[in-house]
Amino acid sequence: MQRQSIIIFEPDTVEQEKALKAFGKALKLKYEVKTKPYNPEFVEMIEKGDRDLANGKGVKLSIEEFKALCK
Repeated sequence: MQRQSIIIFEPDTVEQEKALKAFGKALKLKYEVKTKPYNPEFVEMIEKGDRDLANGKGVKLSIEEFKALCK
């Protein structure tokens, strides 16, 4: 029997991914897992922030100060 169609699922959680894999295995379906890489600029920004915090360059705010910034 020929394949009729290709269905692509994009699970939002690990639980959904596990359930889809179990479903595929139970029905003996062929499937492949592809991951989407993060944007390299975003990763560098996060890593720089982590390095800055480790080097004492972070700023501490109270809840009140943070709320004032968000207004």
